[in-house]
Amino acid sequence: MGSVDFLVQGIIKAFELIFSLNPYIMSITGVSIRVSGTATILATLTAIPLAFAISFMQFRGKQALITLINTGLGLPSVFVGLFVFLMIVPIGPFGFLDMVYTQKAMILAQFILITPIITGISLAAIKAVPQSIIETVYTLGGNEKDVVIATLKEARFGIITAVLAGLGRGLAEVGAILIVGGNIARTGSVGGIGEGLSETRTLTTAITSETSKGDLSTSIALGIILISLVLSVNILANYFQRRD
Repeated sequence: MGSVDFLVQGIIKAFELIFSLNPYIMSITGVSIRVSGTATILATLTAIPLAFAISFMQFRGKQALITLINTGLGLPSVFVGLFVFLMIVPIGPFGFLDMVYTQKAMILAQFILITPIITGISLAAIKAVPQSIIETVYTLGGNEKDVVIATLKEARFGIITAVLAGLGRGLAEVGAILIVGGNIARTGSVGGIGEGLSETRTLTTAITSETSKGDLSTSIALGIILISLVLSVNILANYFQRRD
């Protein structure tokens, strides 16, 4: 019974931290949304044109690019984190950019992880567009630009699903951003908990650090926010899948 009371008290305190808009909790949430949101936008701007280029253009290395995208779908996040870290560490080839342990580095790592996901799902959505629609556009005197626009309209729900899948992947990411971001918060506590406002600490990395310190109520609060965000993204993705 004691363990049940302990858990209940932890959950109650977790909700108190959330509803009081504790600055430490809110700063971590803000960093997570900012990093994952920015990475998803950049990945979308790269992935969707790439998916259409692969679908409608012929070029040397096309099959190799598709293989690379498929490989990226299962790319271990810790490998991506290590790769980015080695590139931006001060003695690395891009060390002059001074990006190590910054949100920019975290965005870059998530961009590498998210882009293949959005590209792969977008490709599947484009390929699912009936050939009859494309033929109809040509029959009506349309050109390749018209075909692309018609395909985009038909595949839009699948593409939106791809973007949401990428965002969900980014929000749940921990390995890569832990390596390149360093899980940093400013020194000093805020609101009686934590180590200060977050610099590169996200919901996932904060959960690991708070749990290791034994602050389970803060970990539960962060977990509730994380699962709420991911669940919201998945509900939207399922909605658009049904519309497709």
